[in-house]
Amino acid sequence: MKIRLAGIVKESVVDGPGLRYVVFAQGCPHRCRNCHNPETWDLEGGELKDVEEIVRDIEKNPLLRGVTLSGGEPFLQAEAMAYLAEEVKKRNLNVVVYTGYTWEELQEMAREQEGVKKLLELADYVVDGPYVEELRDLHLPFRGSSNQRFIDVRATMAAGKVVEKEFEPWPSW
Repeated sequence: MKIRLAGIVKESVVDGPGLRYVVFAQGCPHRCRNCHNPETWDLEGGELKDVEEIVRDIEKNPLLRGVTLSGGEPFLQAEAMAYLAEEVKKRNLNVVVYTGYTWEELQEMAREQEGVKKLLELADYVVDGPYVEELRDLHLPFRGSSNQRFIDVRATMAAGKVVEKEFEPWPSW
């Protein structure tokens, strides 16, 4: 199975908790003003890559805590991203998914799109919502604007309502 990628960062500490391997999906419908990755918007850009090749690359680093699926918009390629997430989970790594959709929009999409449903079920955390320049907050861990939520998927599904993961605040130096 192939994924259309904008790029990969093999080691990151800013895209979720712990040392992470980050997969940037190519293609995004949200087009947020002052987006961090506008080069990912083009649906036809980037390159196609085999999921198996990505997984082999992930296996090379025993220090990784997890894999982050970012973008662009990972849910535009939900089936392929879910396949990657499934392989990642088999290797006892956690999965963070960044999306411009809200949790509520994803729940609606999951009713009709099996790939979206499966990717949500495999994710440990989802950072939801578009980046909003007017709500930019550099003190928020792993998010760009205050409308975005770092959602604990397991706790949210158990509670039947959005449960956000709590983080220690960034030092204010």
